[in-house]
Amino acid sequence: MSDRSNLRLVVLGVLVFSLLCTLGARLVYLQLVAGESFKAQAVDNSTRDLVTPAVRGLILDQDGRPLVANRVSLVVSVDRAALRKQDDDGAAVLQRLADALGTTLADIQGRLLNCGTEGAPPLPLCWNGSPYEAVPVAKDVPDRLALQILERSTDFPGVTAQLRAVREYPTPYGSNAAHLLGYIGPVTAEQLEAQGDSTEISRLRATDLVGRSGLEAQYDTELRGIPGVTTVNVDQGGRVVGSAEKSPPQAGNYVVTNIDAPLQAVVERELRSAIDRVRAQGGAGESGAAVVVDTTNGHVLAMASYPTYDPTIWVGGISTTDFQELMDSKGLSSNAWQGALPPGSTYKVFTTAAAIDQGFSETKDYKCPAEYRIGPQVFRNSDSIGYGRISLARALEVSCNTVFYGLGDEIWKSFGGYDTPVDSIDPIAQAAEAFGLGAESGIDLPAERAGRVHSPLSKRLNWEQNKDTWCADASSGYPEVRLTDPKKADYFTALAVENCQDGFRWRQGDAVNASIGQGDTATTPLQLAMAYAAIANGGTLWQPQIARGILSATGEVVKEFAPVSRGQVDVSQGAITFLQNSLPGVPVNGTAAPAFKGFPLAQIPVAAKTGSAQISGKDQTASWMAAYAPANAPRYAVVMMVTQSATASGTSAPGVRNIIESLFGVSGRTVDQAKSVFPDGQPAVGMPRLSADGTPATPEDGEVPTSLGGVIPTMVRRD
Repeated sequence: MSDRSNLRLVVLGVLVFSLLCTLGARLVYLQLVAGESFKAQAVDNSTRDLVTPAVRGLILDQDGRPLVANRVSLVVSVDRAALRKQDDDGAAVLQRLADALGTTLADIQGRLLNCGTEGAPPLPLCWNGSPYEAVPVAKDVPDRLALQILERSTDFPGVTAQLRAVREYPTPYGSNAAHLLGYIGPVTAEQLEAQGDSTEISRLRATDLVGRSGLEAQYDTELRGIPGVTTVNVDQGGRVVGSAEKSPPQAGNYVVTNIDAPLQAVVERELRSAIDRVRAQGGAGESGAAVVVDTTNGHVLAMASYPTYDPTIWVGGISTTDFQELMDSKGLSSNAWQGALPPGSTYKVFTTAAAIDQGFSETKDYKCPAEYRIGPQVFRNSDSIGYGRISLARALEVSCNTVFYGLGDEIWKSFGGYDTPVDSIDPIAQAAEAFGLGAESGIDLPAERAGRVHSPLSKRLNWEQNKDTWCADASSGYPEVRLTDPKKADYFTALAVENCQDGFRWRQGDAVNASIGQGDTATTPLQLAMAYAAIANGGTLWQPQIARGILSATGEVVKEFAPVSRGQVDVSQGAITFLQNSLPGVPVNGTAAPAFKGFPLAQIPVAAKTGSAQISGKDQTASWMAAYAPANAPRYAVVMMVTQSATASGTSAPGVRNIIESLFGVSGRTVDQAKSVFPDGQPAVGMPRLSADGTPATPEDGEVPTSLGGVIPTMVRRD
């Protein structure tokens, strides 16, 4: 053999030896170093989690009446693994099932497809859960039909019928409260991604339903409970071969609210009646809201918004038609805490407080002419009526605009007039903000609107946002308007030029407009109710609270929410006392007197203020009424607002009177505490207790929805 051949053999031997060493090292690594990791992955590949949803907790009123409950629904489900064992992959079974349910084969086949796969229908029609779980294909199946399916197991292999929980809205006393309660819907991709790599058993899963608005969203974590998880072993073909471990579901907690169902029903009825009054007089009455709060602690006892909707439309997934109708009606959001409008003359209490703290006399008389002139501009009283010289208290009673124009004008001049610095503090705006306007109240509901207070600062911010548009309009001269109305185009152009050049400036007209709650000021009915509650109680601004506390499904108190004070309003006690002494005259001799004719004001004095606000850019008026009672020992503040209406005295004031009558049991001139909406004549105290036997019942009428596993217990009137 040649030397070259020997060299080749040596090289080949070295290569073989090197490969053997490499393979050996790799084998050692796989067995000794990475073996545990691969073993864990193998175990993970051979197990799957099957999730049993927890029964969602109830939402109760202050006396334990269910506002949101659960009912049982017979749900038919299909086990796809069992279908695959059939010769035709279950096609005949599905056809028989479709015939029995009165639907189509295509419908059931679509529901069995995993979401995102080819041909799958959109959520909620496709299946978004585990491939190892039975897929629900029909709900609310009649008992007889479900029994037939179960009895004919040979005709329906892999088909089961089970009881499942479905959200229900009992509407005690006819209360709706749709915006307060909210609704549930499929979990979003953003919510799932926000959890990261969490392995907690309570984590959200793709099949979960979660709160999407109202209390359902605000307290979703408490209401949702903890699902049950069964870990099963599967073989390489994906077939279940055994069960590894199992944890039972834990029912969600109950949310106890401060809402009183009978009062909520009254407030909803009176709001709708106010809307109907407007429409009967030829007005549009497009929307409105009403709020009742406890002045002593900030508890929201009732809150209604119009237009509203039937919350059951969300159960099982809202249809495209229903959703479009809801959007067209503008009823999805609440006007009570999400709708901000100019408050009109109800704002005059803040102007009054600011004026007193700026040294204006509480006792001298002020001129109340029919109109107030600033250069060529004329600012008029309602109906152009003048009252001569009147006191500040009388100006509140008759809502004399020109008195407050004068106050706003004098305050404006004292702070620099046209040279008022952009960042200067306007005393009227400062007083309104001290009472909570222009900021979120902190209510335990999502998507609250803060509103705004018209001031030098707000005008500057508005100018910065709109100056480019104004300057463009000033340059173009409104050509489209000019084609049909040159004079209007000239007027619009002049305004645009002025706004473009110095629209940030706090002018005299801004000051007088702001003094009566016009201009750029916008507040929610809830904010106004909390502000008047602060006047009533001597200056404490409470944070409004819907929820009173949390109960477990077995009745233990998980937590109870204490009232939250936002502090004392930053106005003098003298100013608050003046308002407390003046506002009771409004229903006696002022703008609310027609609505309170015949009311027993001597027994239950009422402090009030009406307001009719012109909405900028729209040919409509918002009617406001704010009140609290009893004026001599305040307990409740009530606010009602209706858009596109007539005067407050004929629209909102009668509704507020009727709500106050229900609070105190007033009938004609008689006061009977036993006829109050509250069983004891006042709101309940503490948390409701559950009875020992868990029998479904409510304090008065015994009506309650179907129980699920004993989780809808008897509610006992609290101590």
